[in-house]
Order: sequence, then C-alpha cells, then structure tokens
Amino acid sequence: QLQASGGGLVQPGGSLRLSCVANGFTLDRYAIAWFRQAPGKEREGLSCISLSDGKTYYTDSVKGRFTISRHNAENTVYLQMGSLKSEDTATYSCATGFSCAVVAGEAILNGVNYWGTGTQVTVSS
Repeated sequence: QLQASGGGLVQPGGSLRLSCVANGFTLDRYAIAWFRQAPGKEREGLSCISLSDGKTYYTDSVKGRFTISRHNAENTVYLQMGSLKSEDTATYSCATGFSCAVVAGEAILNGVNYWGTGTQVTVSS
C-alpha cells in the first residue's frame, strides 16, 4: 500500500510538505514520482526521483518551488512545496516505477507499478 499525506489548506505563497509512505514494501527498490490532478484537468507529473543515483526531475511549472527527497530509513519520499499558487490546488498522489525522465517539460515515471492514495492541497486566501 502506498499512501500520500500532508495536504491541507494553505495561503498563496505558503508551503506544505507532502509524504509518500509505503506499507508492506520498501521504496528504495523503485523510482518514485509525484503527480497531481485538478478538477476537470488531466493528471500531471510533477517530480520524480530515480532509483539508481537519486537524480531528481521536475516539471517546468514547479521547478525551483518544489523539492523531492527520498528518506529510505523512513521508507518515505517527501515533496516540499513552496511559493504555492492558487493553480497548485489539486489532489496530489505518488507512484512507484522503474525510471524517471522529463518529456516536453513534464517529469514522467516509466513503468508505473503502484499508485498511492491522494491528498488534497488547496491554495486559497
């Protein structure tokens, strides 16, 4: 089971840290990515961290504002989000897979095998 948490209501310009926790398996065997989906929009890849060398990948719209990190001892991957905007409002989820890349400015995860539950992030004053 893969579960995302840490969402909530935050004001524009604020920060949140999301957690992706695995139960029953270890995340250090996978590349991990964060995604989001806003109402009426397609799911968007945000960030990915590779398995082999820990290299990180970001979608252009969040580069410089979001940071992905892997903490194997905690079996957790975090997404630190800063300078939040109203357009960041969405349901955020994580997934495990084989490898990461950036295609047309979007971070993607190849070979997705587990999808986690989502957590709602609302950016509003």
